[in-house]
Amino acid sequence: MGISDVSEHGLEGLDHNFLTGKIEDLVTWARARSSWPATFGLACCALEMMAAGGAHYDLARYGMEVFRASPRQADLMIVAGRVSQKMAPVLRQIYDQMMEPKWVIAMGVCASSGGMFNNYALVQGVDSVVPVDVYVPGCPPGPETLMHGICTLHDQIQSGELTRRRSAQGGGAGITVDQRDGQADLQPVTIAAGRR
Repeated sequence: MGISDVSEHGLEGLDHNFLTGKIEDLVTWARARSSWPATFGLACCALEMMAAGGAHYDLARYGMEVFRASPRQADLMIVAGRVSQKMAPVLRQIYDQMMEPKWVIAMGVCASSGGMFNNYALVQGVDSVVPVDVYVPGCPPGPETLMHGICTLHDQIQSGELTRRRSAQGGGAGITVDQRDGQADLQPVTIAAGRR
């Protein structure tokens, strides 16, 4: 094995022994805990994303308190809200400018599947534009659900499962998290007969 194997294949190019195994663990640990998000807030989900960064939910405890204004300084894109056909090339350009390895979270039902907006003007799922690693459900999902999606992303990065899924699928990992903010537990209201 030479230097060219490492430069070509990264950590996968190293023969694993006790030292390189620990280096790989350290690198994945550092990647998981140093996600710098480039926000792509487009609709009401962006307000919930901003709330997650506020003092009450404190996204800073994950090392993500500074949302990067430049895509060249970010490695995580949180697509929050519906994406129009005119915005899709801009989204792709920002994704292409981000540094490797890069990750994508689709926040909300509009970013994940187009939501209630099934028309020609909106992208029916941002995964047709960029590879999505984690889908965060809800309309809009609360800060708890977003933080659960971020923690899931961090766990998958550290375990190496995310990179394995991406290479197997040829795109995003496509992990869907469950909703944590109580919206899924809402019971339908029934009206008794004869009452209004």
